[in-house]
Amino acid sequence: MSIVLALAPHPDDLEIGCGGTLATHVQRGDEVHVYIATFGDVGGDAKTRQAEQLAAAKVLGIKEVHWGNFVDTKLPESSAELMASVEDVIQRLHPDTVYINFHDDTHQDHRALSQVARSATRYVPNVLCYETPSSIGFEPVVFMDVADTLTLKILALEAHASQVERTHVRLNIIEIAMATCHFRGVQGKLACAEAFVPIRMRL
Repeated sequence: MSIVLALAPHPDDLEIGCGGTLATHVQRGDEVHVYIATFGDVGGDAKTRQAEQLAAAKVLGIKEVHWGNFVDTKLPESSAELMASVEDVIQRLHPDTVYINFHDDTHQDHRALSQVARSATRYVPNVLCYETPSSIGFEPVVFMDVADTLTLKILALEAHASQVERTHVRLNIIEIAMATCHFRGVQGKLACAEAFVPIRMRL
């Protein structure tokens, strides 16, 4: 059994970027934890978003949700405290694999967490970056087949009911996730995939 940790700035980022992968780890018998830096209260009610994240984690089979309790949209101003928080959860869990959001992104919280995580995971053997709709220049070379866990990914996204239509485009998050999985699947020569840019991988 491996211990897997996935880091996200806000609720629903993980389900969009690597929900199928996390469910696959669970099905393989791995122990999966997630760390959410903020409650995402700029995008909705904090208690609602926290409850939605817990519901989504239950769908995916996550062992525990760890909260950073930082202020939404203000992660760059709390980089030292964020570093200490992420390092603390890594030291407690000793994960074999960590998933973090891709560093080049239009959202300041995404950039801040990714930068901190790259340092905090410096001794973790496997570290991979997932994409979100706000990622820029994401060119993956690692692909996870999520055909068997796509239903769980969609159910987890649906658990974020307050966010499904909050995309500022004509597609909701379910449609965006489906389109991305099929596109990355084509790239990875699969029917359906989630994609990653590795920082470090141990074979």
